[in-house]
Amino acid sequence: MYTLITGCRLVSPGVDMPEASILICDGKIVQVAAGKISAPAGAEVIDAQGTTAVPGFIDVHCHGRNSYDFCDGDAAGSAAIAVNKLAEGVTTLLPTTLTVSETELADSLSAIAAYDQKSGCRIPGVHLEGPFINVKCAGAQNPEFVRVPDAAEVARLNAVFPVAKITFAIEEANGVDFVAEMLNAGIVPSCTHSAAKYSVFKAAYDTGLRNLSHFCNQMTPLHHRDIGLVGAGLLHKDVFAELICDKLHICPDMIKLVFQTKGADHVVLITDAMRAAAMPDGEYSLGGLPVLVADGAARLKEGGALAGSTLQLATAFKNVCEVTGLPMSEVVRSTSASAAKSLGLLDRGYLLPGYLADIVLLDKDFNVQKTLVGGEVRYTR
Repeated sequence: MYTLITGCRLVSPGVDMPEASILICDGKIVQVAAGKISAPAGAEVIDAQGTTAVPGFIDVHCHGRNSYDFCDGDAAGSAAIAVNKLAEGVTTLLPTTLTVSETELADSLSAIAAYDQKSGCRIPGVHLEGPFINVKCAGAQNPEFVRVPDAAEVARLNAVFPVAKITFAIEEANGVDFVAEMLNAGIVPSCTHSAAKYSVFKAAYDTGLRNLSHFCNQMTPLHHRDIGLVGAGLLHKDVFAELICDKLHICPDMIKLVFQTKGADHVVLITDAMRAAAMPDGEYSLGGLPVLVADGAARLKEGGALAGSTLQLATAFKNVCEVTGLPMSEVVRSTSASAAKSLGLLDRGYLLPGYLADIVLLDKDFNVQKTLVGGEVRYTR
């Protein structure tokens, strides 16, 4: 079955075609051409009407949306998040958990496993954020459930549903050894909620660590006597840095600095969204902790720490383009290709022949008009 997208501007890493066509067959892109191409007999034709086609967004760090949270352990809620993420252009999603009990984590992964992946985003695995963090850097994570890195616990959870990525504090007991254990298990290790000094990072880096979750937030800052984790992320160009580009977690000047220093191919735009995303301001919860959302900013009711975000990925894309002034064909690396590379998912992130036909059509204001997964239209505005 063929699908042909015509009349679009095509933007992919390093490519910007003002007028293009995309031919899709059996879920993959088979031809990309400037201008128009003829549709095969029986093909479904989608007139893009001048919208911009970009690779489907990949959100590797998302807790919830539309009043649902993956840690609710509710199958219907997990499926609803996966479907509703299409409205912000996300085609691949890592459901992200919190620092809660192992029983709650297992229930969450069981609920995600029940999702059939036929109507919403692709879910290749989950992202465990915690519970192996530094309690002094818990932020909006529940300190009651913080524990030391335990590969056996991760293995038990991985048997429920694949664990693709895990965020933990590398300075905790056996933290550097835990990096190696996760890599041997095929799980991407990442660090945040951490007070690690640069020397500890360097030991973890030498072991294979190449990811820093929600970069700059809840990690050791840059200092002239010890560059910490922020300095490490800037110094080591091959480290992938997640960024919450809502202009609140990261100020515009820091966004510019990170992109200027690292380049878009090692920046991964994330939402870190909690259940209040796409919902009105009000009172919500995160990991059992009360959260107040005002003017779109989510903060713990007690203490006022930022508690995830209400950001949507299409908005993050727009923010970075506006703040940095970089061309869309450069920034788009950070919405898809960089995340795919960080996870070893080398079949997505580009609008090129042979890649998955995961495509988003955006209007000039970055509003999502259509989202396709494997060439199938799964969302229309």
